[in-house]
Amino acid sequence: MGSHTELNTDDGHTLSAYKAMPSGNAKGGVVVIQEIFGVNQHIRNLVDEFAKNGYVAIAPALFDRKERGLDLGYGQDDFSKGRDTRGSLDDDGIQSDVQAAINNVSSAGKVGIVGYCFGGYVSWLAACKCDGLSAASTFYGGGIHAKRDYTPKVPVIFNFGDKDGGIPLSQVSEIKESHPDIPCYVYDDSGHGFCCDDRESYNQGACERAHKRTLDHFSQNVG
Repeated sequence: MGSHTELNTDDGHTLSAYKAMPSGNAKGGVVVIQEIFGVNQHIRNLVDEFAKNGYVAIAPALFDRKERGLDLGYGQDDFSKGRDTRGSLDDDGIQSDVQAAINNVSSAGKVGIVGYCFGGYVSWLAACKCDGLSAASTFYGGGIHAKRDYTPKVPVIFNFGDKDGGIPLSQVSEIKESHPDIPCYVYDDSGHGFCCDDRESYNQGACERAHKRTLDHFSQNVG
């Protein structure tokens, strides 16, 4: 359904993105933020799915600042490559890339953002620092805890798994304490990546509930 496009940032960088259009009139825009595995088939499928739900959807390739076209699987070597690439990025560059994606779909109306894993953190960063958003949904965002003192500009929902080895429930509790007004959903029997059907941690029931909550959140705040 989707196709590749190019985005230009305010700091002079050009990055690729995967973009999909709805079949009818757009409800608004949705920016989909990758895991540490790049804009791979899983992320492209999510972009297509948000387009099927009526949004102009786009996934910026945040790793293009380090290596263009990175499309990883879920093996140990892929994980190591993704982790190292993510570690080479800084928040200023990430924010510029996301802002370019927001600007690209803003002609569709209000814009929401959703992200998974590394992208969950990026969605939180964008909700607090970027302009032009109306809602954000984060999925198992590693790094949110360290930046829990940030203040979002737009309505946010958090989605975490109760068995996420990288985000212990003690951290989730502290995030809740810092933001008692933000809905924080914790899914039973769910580890990191519970919404990726290409990973062993996939939990279909939890994923469906989390995505329904995300779509409801966007329906209320985006269109």
